[in-house]
Amino acid sequence: MLKEMMEPGQEKKPALGVMAPHAGYIYSGRGAGIVFSRVNVPDDVVVLGVNHRGLGADVAIISQGTWLTPLGEVKINTELARMIKAGSELVSEDETAHRSEHSLEVQIPFLQLARPGFSLVPLCLSRMSIEQCEELGKALAAALKKWGKPVLLVASSDMSHYIAAEEAKKKDNLALEKILKLDPRGLYQTVFENDISMCGVIPVAVMLVAAKEMGAQSAELVDYRNSGDVTGDYREVVAYAAVMVR
Repeated sequence: MLKEMMEPGQEKKPALGVMAPHAGYIYSGRGAGIVFSRVNVPDDVVVLGVNHRGLGADVAIISQGTWLTPLGEVKINTELARMIKAGSELVSEDETAHRSEHSLEVQIPFLQLARPGFSLVPLCLSRMSIEQCEELGKALAAALKKWGKPVLLVASSDMSHYIAAEEAKKKDNLALEKILKLDPRGLYQTVFENDISMCGVIPVAVMLVAAKEMGAQSAELVDYRNSGDVTGDYREVVAYAAVMVR
């Protein structure tokens, strides 16, 4: 299924970060497959998931062990995880936040296809102010600079939820405009001021802060779709976007 959602033969470009959707693969997998087909995934990846259930710490990291998917095991990069944890008092060692959360784990098989043998640092985020997003993003960038090897930041997010497709696109364009301008504070404010049900605004804001600290100059929207493209029902959709940040 995932191979059918990838784009073989695409030129792979280096990126500092991506935003990828995290719904059921039949709905958002094509969008995720497109972005992971176009990015040159390095050996080390930090995935920033959103905590839908509100369990555990607000900034929850797991710094040792493995993640198991049907494609095999992915080792956690313990050294890099500890560097990130040491760089910010916001970060807590906490498995509870990850235990029932899907937003991070659905990205991993795509990464396994794109870069077999990659190592992972998993972070699950919730209930953060924009100031905390900026603090964490800068701490992430500092750790990655210290690491000294290429690292991809993957921010996991869907866009508008359970509204008509036309309204979803109108609202999502407001958020995407800020993402494409590399404006994390503007994104955060836009989402909350316009009641945009973009669940991963916090992971995306953190990714944008970190990417800018590491020298990001541009962002590209590579896919936008919604669940109605599969179900045929555009009256109430969930929308999905995929973005590359370079």
